[in-house]
Amino acid sequence: MRKAATLFGSDQVTDQWILDGMMKGDRFALEQLYETCFPTVERMVVMNTGTEDEAKDVFQEAVLVLYDKLTQQVGFELNCMLRTYLYAVSRRLWLKSLRDKNRFVPNGDVENVEPSEGDLSTMVETDLSVHLDKEAQFEKMEECLVELGEPCRQILLDFYMKGKSMQDICDSMGYTNADNVKNQKYKCLQRLKRLYFKR
Repeated sequence: MRKAATLFGSDQVTDQWILDGMMKGDRFALEQLYETCFPTVERMVVMNTGTEDEAKDVFQEAVLVLYDKLTQQVGFELNCMLRTYLYAVSRRLWLKSLRDKNRFVPNGDVENVEPSEGDLSTMVETDLSVHLDKEAQFEKMEECLVELGEPCRQILLDFYMKGKSMQDICDSMGYTNADNVKNQKYKCLQRLKRLYFKR
C-alpha cells in the first residue's frame, strides 16, 4: 500500500474513501485509485493489441468519466465495485479506440480479463455517451476559437477560462479602457456563437 493506506489505515481505504478523496482533490486517494484499478485495465489493453501507454490514456479517460459523474450528478452512488466500473468504462473506450483506428479486434470484441459484476452495460453506455458528447463539444469550441483568430480568441480565453477582469485584459492587451474591451468581447462572443452553430 502507498502513503494513503499508511496514513489512514488499510481498513479505511475503501471505494467510498477513494471517491470522497477524488471530490476533494486528494492526491493520495488518486494514487490508491491507480494502484487498485489500473492493473486490470493495463492487462486488458495489452492483451488486446495495445501498449502500456495506450492503457494509461484509456484509464485516464475512464477516470474523467467517473469524475464527471461524481461532480455533476447529485447523490451519485456506485452500485458496483469501483474497479469494476472503471474496468467496464475502459474496456468500452478501448474497443471504440480500436474501431476508430481500424485496428484488429480479436473475435470482433475486446477480450475480457475481469468477470463482470451485475449488469453495468446500460450505466456505462450512458456515462460514456455523455462524456464523449462533452468532449466533442469542447473540440468543436476549440476549433471555432482557432478560426475566430486574434485578438478575439485571447480576450475570450482570458475572460472565461482564466477569470481575468476587463481591466486586467485592457492592461495586458493594450486597450485604451475597459469599456473598449467589453465591447470587443461582446462582438467576439457573437462571432463565436455564429461559428459554433454554423458547424
